[in-house]
Amino acid sequence: MESTLVFIHGLESTSQGNKAQYFRKFYPQMIIEDYTGDFQTRMQKLEEVLKNKNNLILVGSSYGGLMAARWALDNEARIRKLILLAPALNIEGFEKAVKHKLQIRVIIYHGTKDNVVDPSAVRRIAENTFAQLQYHAVDDDHPLSSVFPTLPWPGLLERE
Repeated sequence: MESTLVFIHGLESTSQGNKAQYFRKFYPQMIIEDYTGDFQTRMQKLEEVLKNKNNLILVGSSYGGLMAARWALDNEARIRKLILLAPALNIEGFEKAVKHKLQIRVIIYHGTKDNVVDPSAVRRIAENTFAQLQYHAVDDDHPLSSVFPTLPWPGLLERE
């Protein structure tokens, strides 16, 4: 069964940002939307985008990583995998919303030089939230500008 690929951009990015452009070029089937407004407004839009979709691989960057993880708390059965890039799990009450450890595969890449989202706080929250976590601390900043294009996307997105 083919997975549905979805990219969720960060707070100050758009569907035209560098990561979205990369995915549009190499994964034209990927769903890439714009999310604006406050957290609740963005989550409502995400709910609309993902309505009636299953076997999802969600890729979320920063605030988009928070959105993907938050959506997963209520929709775990519909998700095949989460790939989170410097996810902002330390805001918007995410930690309080976690009721049990999720059993889906979660892969996180987080820059050790991130001065926007605290990598150590995110790692602690992720370890308490995801049972099947692969956490990669990489030598980069918050946007993962140098590491992002070198990540093994075919393996991450096209097979288990």
